[in-house]
Amino acid sequence: MFAPIDVSRKYLEFKLDRRPKVASLQPVRGTHDLLPEQNRLQDYIANTAREIGELYGYHRMTTPIFEFTEVFARTLGDTSDVVTKEMYTFEDRGGEQITLRPEGTAGIARAYISNGMQQMSPVKVSYYGPMFRYERPQKGRQRQFHQIGAELLGVEQVAGDIEMIGYGAHILKALGLWDSITLELNTLGDPESRAAYRDVLVDYFKGHFDKLSEDSRSRLEKNPLRILDSKDEGDRELVANAPLFAEYLNEHSKEFFKGLTEGLGDIGINYELNPRLVRGLDYYCHTCFEFTTNTLGAQGTVMAGGRYDGLISTMGGPQTAGVGWAAGVERLALMVGEAPAGARPVALIPMGDAAEAKCRTLAQTLREAGVAVELGYSGNMKKRMKRADKANACKAVILGDDELAKGVAQLRDLDSGEQQEVALDQLADVIGKK
Repeated sequence: MFAPIDVSRKYLEFKLDRRPKVASLQPVRGTHDLLPEQNRLQDYIANTAREIGELYGYHRMTTPIFEFTEVFARTLGDTSDVVTKEMYTFEDRGGEQITLRPEGTAGIARAYISNGMQQMSPVKVSYYGPMFRYERPQKGRQRQFHQIGAELLGVEQVAGDIEMIGYGAHILKALGLWDSITLELNTLGDPESRAAYRDVLVDYFKGHFDKLSEDSRSRLEKNPLRILDSKDEGDRELVANAPLFAEYLNEHSKEFFKGLTEGLGDIGINYELNPRLVRGLDYYCHTCFEFTTNTLGAQGTVMAGGRYDGLISTMGGPQTAGVGWAAGVERLALMVGEAPAGARPVALIPMGDAAEAKCRTLAQTLREAGVAVELGYSGNMKKRMKRADKANACKAVILGDDELAKGVAQLRDLDSGEQQEVALDQLADVIGKK
C-alpha cells in the first residue's frame, strides 16, 4: 500500500486551480506518445537487435532508469554538454542526487561493479530502453528517446572490436538500411599515444586561444579532445588545421588499428577513415567508430561506439577492457519507415445470440492455438464484415443458427472469395494449415 503524501489543502487547491483543461493537455515538450503502429515499429527494431545479438552471444539486461548522479557525472565528464546542460537531475526525498539516465553504458558499467560480474568475464550484454536529455527537440531527437546498445567487457584483444562492429552492421543490414550507411573509423591509440597527442593539441589551441569558443576554452585543460568535436564554426576552422592523431601513435597503437582494419576486411565490411572522429574522455582508447547516413539531414549518426578500457577503473572497479556501441531507435525508425506487416487475423462473424456465445468460445480456442482473431462486439453481418476488411483479415468464419445446428461454420477466404463448410471441432486445424 502506498504511503500517504503530506500535502496541505491550501497547496493542493493552488495547484489544481492552475491545471490545464483536459482538452488542452499535451505531452511535455520533447516527449511523444508511441501510438500502436509507432510502438510496433520500435519493437520491431529492438527485437531485431535482440535476436541478432543472441547470435553473437549477447543477452539483454536492464538497469534502472535512474541512478545516483555520480554514476553519470564521473563517466561522462564534468565538462561535457550532457553533464553541464542536459541531464535531468533532482534531489529525492532522502536528499540523494538522482539523475534520469542520459545513456546506457554508465549504468551497465555500474552494474558490472556492483554485481561482481568480473567473475563472469567476458561479459556480453545488450540493452534497450528510454534515455533522457534536456536538449532542443528536433527530427529524430527527443528529450525522452530510446536506445539499443551492446557492451563487451573483459576482452582486450582487437577481436572484440571486430565482433562489435560486425554485430552492429548485421543489425543495420537486417533492417534493410545497409545501402545508405557508411562506417566511419578512427583510432584514439593507447594511453601513451593519447597523452602525447593531448600535449600537442593543447599547445596548438593555446596559440589560438582568443579564437576559441567559450565552451572550448573551458575544455582546453581538462578535455582538449572534445574541442575536435565542437559544432562552433570558429572552432571548426581551427580544428581543420589541428595536428592529426595518427602522427602521434606508437607502434602498439598502429598494430592494434592494423589488426582492426584487416579484421573488418575479413568479414567484408568497408570503412572510411575519419581522422577527426574522437571521444573526449581519457578512458576511451583505440577504436572509435560511427555508422552514418546522409538520409537524415544534419542528424547523420545512427550508431556510434568504441573502446573504453579505462571506464570501469574510473568508476572505482577493477581494470577492465570494454568496447560497445549505442544507436538511437527514433532515428532508425525514421529510416525503416514501417514495421513488416504482422499476422493477418481471422474474423469471426456471428449471426444471433447463440452464435455470439459460441464465437467467444471459438475465439479463445483459436487464440490459444496461435491464431490472431478479430471478434467485434456488436453489429450485423455487413458491419462486421466491414470491420474485418479494416483489420485486413485473411479469412472470415461465419456462424449462424443453421451452422450451429449442424456443428459447422462457413469459412470464407477474403482474398479469393472461396467458401467452404468446416466442422467446428476441425476449425483450428483447417485454419492453421491454410
